[in-house]
Amino acid sequence: MYSFKKEERLCNVKLIEKLFTDGSSFLVYPFRIVWLSECTNPEHPVQVLISVPKKRFKRAVDRNLIKRRIREIYRLHKSEYLFPFLNENSSGLILGITFIGNEIGEYAFLDKKFKDALTRLKKLYLSSHVEKDS
Repeated sequence: MYSFKKEERLCNVKLIEKLFTDGSSFLVYPFRIVWLSECTNPEHPVQVLISVPKKRFKRAVDRNLIKRRIREIYRLHKSEYLFPFLNENSSGLILGITFIGNEIGEYAFLDKKFKDALTRLKKLYLSSHVEKDS
């Protein structure tokens, strides 16, 4: 349950384009979350793309450090925040996480903000499905 396998990573170029053209987004500093409700593999209900812009962090070492921290935070919290309500609704989700901060944050700060982002995503996802059903 705490793994982050290849099937959970978003690699399909068409799905990435669809995510950024048709998806909804919101900000929880230092993250910009783009999401799209999409039927995917039922074994892996979420596919994730993690991005850190080269414009803000010129050194690859810094970008990789931030991506590693985000992946670790996602890996630890996905089973608690994402999977239960997606399994209840029998649907999938495509998720894009972009780091928009100007400096490398501490792990505890990123962890707290990512939890806030996941709870907000859950509320937005559930509210969008209630509107579609009505």
